[in-house]
Amino acid sequence: MESKLANGLKLLYIPKKTKISSGIGDRLPEAYKKFYKEWRHKVPEPVYYKATPGKWTKDEKTGAVIPVQNIPIPLKYPKTMHSGIWGGEAIVQGFKQSGKYKSRVPHFWTPMLKKTVVYSEILNKYMSTTVTEKALDEINKNYGLDHYLLKTSACDLRTTLSLKIKRHILMALRDKTFYVDDNVKQQEVYDKYKHYLNNYTHEEIEWYGLTFDEALLKMQDIEELNEKKAPLKAKYRLELIEELKNSNETVEENKSWLNKLNPFN
Repeated sequence: MESKLANGLKLLYIPKKTKISSGIGDRLPEAYKKFYKEWRHKVPEPVYYKATPGKWTKDEKTGAVIPVQNIPIPLKYPKTMHSGIWGGEAIVQGFKQSGKYKSRVPHFWTPMLKKTVVYSEILNKYMSTTVTEKALDEINKNYGLDHYLLKTSACDLRTTLSLKIKRHILMALRDKTFYVDDNVKQQEVYDKYKHYLNNYTHEEIEWYGLTFDEALLKMQDIEELNEKKAPLKAKYRLELIEELKNSNETVEENKSWLNKLNPFN
């Protein structure tokens, strides 16, 4: 009975429509859909709490077995965050109570932002940007910006600036467009980071880090190049010529058969 009920629920399940599964977004290539799902649909690693592993845990005081509930804290993602590297942090909305007998009031906890300069060894560039404390800790923990960006998934990077830098790094690694004047340094840096390319195909790197609107524009440009639209009059002229040729052939075939069947010839 339970198995039949479970199968019935599966049949009733209707997947939720998203940008990449409906409308013009459904025409986007699978390489971009994979990135978009990782960026927008995948659950990021918790930042403001520690997730308890497993499904069940034991209460230390009572010894009762209780289910594990890792309920994520609701976060607010402002538009201004996309111009910096936030390391997965965001604005936390909640309530604050200053005293035991005082009413609680709404409060927003914002990450501490700093203006600093980060360096990419692959791109060989210094970049001035806004970062959070956690982002700085992650960069130092991973021994550099390149390792941090290449190791971290899109849902944890979140900001478009982080994804753009990661995109340029991946493309530079794929095409070897860094340290062109120094072959020894180029090979040294490539050997240091080349294992990150195993996680991506050539096409996935080409579409990685693009926003939804940028992906649509890229798809439109590719379709226009492939089509190379000719004037309609040239198309119709060719179709008319083909029709005339076919009609002449059929008329000649009919005449030949009639000549054979006519006894007065």
